[in-house]
Amino acid sequence: MMKNSTTLKKGLNSAISYKKAIRSLVLGVLIFTGVDATLQAQEVAKEYSKPSWYFGLAGGANFNFYNGSTNQLTASFTPPVVFHKGNGIGLFLAPSIEYYKSDTRFGFIVQAGLDSRKAAFDQQFTDCNCPADLTTNLNYITIEPSLRFAPFKSGFYLYGGPRFAFNIDKAFTYKQGINPAFPNQIAPENETGDLSNVEKTVISMQIGAGYDIPLSKANTKTQLVLSPFVSFHPYFGQNPRSIETWNVTTARAGLVLKIGSGREILPVEEEVVKIVMPKVEFNVNAPINIPGEITVTETFPLSNYIYFDEKETKISERYVLLNKNQVGDFKEDQVEIFAPNTALQGRSKREMTVYYNVLNILGSRMQENPNSKITLVGSSEKTAIEAKTMAESVKTYLVTIFGINASRIETKGLIKSNTIVKTQQNSKELELMQEDNRRVAVQSNSPELLMEFQSGPNAALKTVQIITIQEEPISSFVVFNVDGATEAFSTWKLELTDANGKVQYHGPFTDEEVKISGNAILGTNPEGDYKVKMIGTDKTGEIVTKETNAHIIAWTPSKVEEGMRFSIIYEFDDAKAIEMYHKYLSEVVAPKIPANSNVIVQGHTDTIGEAVYNEKLSLARANDVKAILQNSVSKLGTKNVKFDIIAYGENEDSAPFGNNSPEERSYNRTVIIDVISLKN
Repeated sequence: MMKNSTTLKKGLNSAISYKKAIRSLVLGVLIFTGVDATLQAQEVAKEYSKPSWYFGLAGGANFNFYNGSTNQLTASFTPPVVFHKGNGIGLFLAPSIEYYKSDTRFGFIVQAGLDSRKAAFDQQFTDCNCPADLTTNLNYITIEPSLRFAPFKSGFYLYGGPRFAFNIDKAFTYKQGINPAFPNQIAPENETGDLSNVEKTVISMQIGAGYDIPLSKANTKTQLVLSPFVSFHPYFGQNPRSIETWNVTTARAGLVLKIGSGREILPVEEEVVKIVMPKVEFNVNAPINIPGEITVTETFPLSNYIYFDEKETKISERYVLLNKNQVGDFKEDQVEIFAPNTALQGRSKREMTVYYNVLNILGSRMQENPNSKITLVGSSEKTAIEAKTMAESVKTYLVTIFGINASRIETKGLIKSNTIVKTQQNSKELELMQEDNRRVAVQSNSPELLMEFQSGPNAALKTVQIITIQEEPISSFVVFNVDGATEAFSTWKLELTDANGKVQYHGPFTDEEVKISGNAILGTNPEGDYKVKMIGTDKTGEIVTKETNAHIIAWTPSKVEEGMRFSIIYEFDDAKAIEMYHKYLSEVVAPKIPANSNVIVQGHTDTIGEAVYNEKLSLARANDVKAILQNSVSKLGTKNVKFDIIAYGENEDSAPFGNNSPEERSYNRTVIIDVISLKN
């Protein structure tokens, strides 16, 4: 009974004390509101926006809860009992600074001031059955920066951040009573002093929520806001002492009274003037593109699959099919002469031209190597007979067009293929995967047909090498910048006049920055001087013009000694297929990497599956390639080779190809290796 009455009395005294503090804060709010209303009555002729900055005072109560244990209070005093749990109320009082805009969700709060974590431990009993009480008066100067988040762009907000607390008071009082069975005993004197081994600095965290209640009229210059708030400070990091296990958890409740000043909202007439006379800055940045030369040898992997359209057993029109008269002109290293009937651009055009010539490459190699043999294994989702018919279509083409002896080609048919079927795919993705299963696989044990160091039914065909020209990078484009255009103009365009008076137009545009290829502007000219006029249409229909001059130089590739690109391809959902390329990477690619070079390893996937999963898959593929190359280069003793990893996942903007055909999806399951060696 003694314990309960003592604790209750302490709680009541603390509660009464904090009720007075809160009452005083509310009374101050009411007085300040009255003064503020009087001042703002003189400003009714003007309207003001919501403030972005608020300055005020935060006050509240810390409800502190002790846990763990403490026993040794000072170096010279240790009570006969160990104290564990406890609770109490402490004062929180701090200036407050807040920044947030009324139409946004994010802002910040900084509060710094007095933070009391005092409390009383639960009463314990010594061996003599004497009650023992311990109270602490822990006080800190606290700094609490927080990120403010208003999820609904309303008065309700959440906040959270770190708490940095610096101890300023660590006093304690230890009381030991007498055994109730011996009322004539004299109680020992109270022990008081400062706790030993107290941490000078405590770093913890806090999360909370609040609600802004406006106390001023809207659209007035000085605006007053009252914000009730609650917050929670978990015990993480809140160990007051460097010894024992005592920790503190705190729940805080209080109010913030804050004041801010709005900006004057200009009358409509003044805004119209600003729109009619827009303030914009116009400049042109034409890069100094120094002419140079580059030789890039690109090595294309060649899949051993030919894909067939749904319900079709004849070779798809996507593939380049020659007649007998064209066979003599076909050269593997000049394959681009025979382009497919598909709309392709850039690297996709170069590589898919190679891939859609796979039958011609295979026929040409078999002509050059009369002892080579192949097995064509068709796969169908329907019947093995249909699958074999697909394989026979490929055989017929090789026999009739390239004159390959039919005895060198065996055909088989299987239901479906060994492609891994992932679960939890949507119907569209399952349909795409089924398209990928309709194919004929070229199998061979003839090394002259296969990629180096490979053999067996799943071995890829020998790679194809083509010398390519570096494409114009975006960094070489001419940049036209119109600062302020988004606010001043509805649209703007460019008028470029060369030295001969020839005019060309570009636009209209709405962005403030536009990049245009210098080569597109110059045409066949290596360089030229231009008068550049920016013609803007403001929001009232008026025309505003700005002029400047620009000297533009055509882009040519940067000077490098040698550029090489290699690629390897994977089976569906596979990052371990790299094992079949291990020797190729270590014994073919790695020896070609020179000293002082940069190796860029880029992982890709198709679009089947979740985007997050595909990003991880592309990273796993790229890291496998990097590990093999890095280890091989190190063993070869090649110095100063820098490796960069890029994981594109299924990102279609960065993908080598589209995802419209099974061939494109197949070749998107790739890692591309760029080797660049710059001249000194």
